[in-house]
Amino acid sequence: MKILKIYPGQVDSRHIAEAAATIRDGGVVIFPTDTLYALGCDALNHRAIERMCRIKGIEPDSRPLSLLCADLSQASDYVRIDNGAFRVLRHYLPGPFTFLLPSALRLPKAFKGRKTIGLRVPDNDIARALAAETGSPLLCTSVRLDDPEELEEPDSIAMHYATAAEVLIDGGHGGTVPSTIVDLTDSSAPETVREGAVPFEG
Repeated sequence: MKILKIYPGQVDSRHIAEAAATIRDGGVVIFPTDTLYALGCDALNHRAIERMCRIKGIEPDSRPLSLLCADLSQASDYVRIDNGAFRVLRHYLPGPFTFLLPSALRLPKAFKGRKTIGLRVPDNDIARALAAETGSPLLCTSVRLDDPEELEEPDSIAMHYATAAEVLIDGGHGGTVPSTIVDLTDSSAPETVREGAVPFEG
């Protein structure tokens, strides 16, 4: 695993480009978000998705999957956003939320047949720059370690996933609380599915 150090508050365009190239080549990259560190791969690459799901022990046919996007413009090709949902998303994003939204027609193969998709636009410059540089959404899932305190430490994450991912972007200490999940499939009645780092008050 190659470790790319990016200091908090900065975006090293050279490191971002290298990590994005790894993702476009079908690799798996670990990077910071505004909550936990995440594993990410190209959401348009079915083999990369299968590999990442094996790494995390996810059954892709039965588990919700989330896309991490640079912004709402990138997301709009993959999820349906009506006026009510747009107002909510514009208010809360970028931020530590995963919004469940109706899926759009243009979906990666791994998402075919799904009625809802999770959407993340994190308040983290590194994560958003990575999605923008990749040029497509990232399939993302939080890292998992037995000791919750180790979730904060990029070195511990690197040791645990040393043979599973090609690159880790070390953006400093991570969080230990996941994102808040909100069901926004009916934008007139948003519903909190999981309380996370920040409460949803919509």
